[in-house]
Amino acid sequence: MIETVSRNFFMMLANSQPLNKAARKWGLNFGASKVVAGSTIDSAIETVRELNKDGIEATLDHLGEFVSTREEAGQATDYCVRTLEAIAGADVKSGLSIKLTQLGLDIDRTFCMDNVRKILDKAKACDRFVRIDMEDSAHCQTTIDILKELRRTYDNVGTVIQAYLFRSLDDVRNLKGVSLRIVKGAYKESSDVACQNKKDIDENYLKMVQTHLLNGSFTAIATHDHRIIEKVKDFIQEHQIPRDQFEFQMLYGMRRPLWHELVKEGYRMRIYVPFGSDWFGYYMRRLAERPQNVSFAFRGLFSK
Repeated sequence: MIETVSRNFFMMLANSQPLNKAARKWGLNFGASKVVAGSTIDSAIETVRELNKDGIEATLDHLGEFVSTREEAGQATDYCVRTLEAIAGADVKSGLSIKLTQLGLDIDRTFCMDNVRKILDKAKACDRFVRIDMEDSAHCQTTIDILKELRRTYDNVGTVIQAYLFRSLDDVRNLKGVSLRIVKGAYKESSDVACQNKKDIDENYLKMVQTHLLNGSFTAIATHDHRIIEKVKDFIQEHQIPRDQFEFQMLYGMRRPLWHELVKEGYRMRIYVPFGSDWFGYYMRRLAERPQNVSFAFRGLFSK
């Protein structure tokens, strides 16, 4: 009960536009610097460089939510292009994650598609991969439709599928051959569209990973749950899945010792590295996901 109240509280904060706007002025605070790699491209690139030294790859994500004007979406698009240029210029091992609503999806679909194509063209020129993040369930089908349209022209793009949605196992089956990042899901969704029980979500997560692997498709296994990781490792060994067909992924700042343990075992490891001044919504969802993460906030109050 307490955990549910805590999750609902932080999800409410994450969706607050006034708080998100105010947080841009606060700077990284309340422990957010532990999970967000600074506010600039330079700080993000330096973080990736340090990860690469440890044999770990990255995906950069310029944080941003609640985009409501073409000007904001255009600025976000330009920033993604500049981030790709910086990744290539620094010659670091990193891709890029993007959010369609940040690029104008809720304003005009054609406008959003034009922005995404600008990013994918630059990524192609820089030989980099772009992953379209999955947002809330209201945007799920549109995101998949856009992905399929883009893949008629681009082969350097994939997306994310969330295990808590009832529809997700079918989505995985229908996206055979597409690079998918499998996650549990971080948005507050109703019981009409999403599992509410952790056990059910975990079981669906494993089914999705196993299905995509057996389909011969590249699978990014994004979880911090060591029990699930061990089950996936057993499955991979049992079915002789080649190691270049998958990678483990985790979030920057979370479970660092486990990153290095997996690298030592010879697994490919990628860290999702968010950066930027629009950090509040992302950080609140991290606090909502696991009660243990709240300790970041309290430690952050005294770490300045």
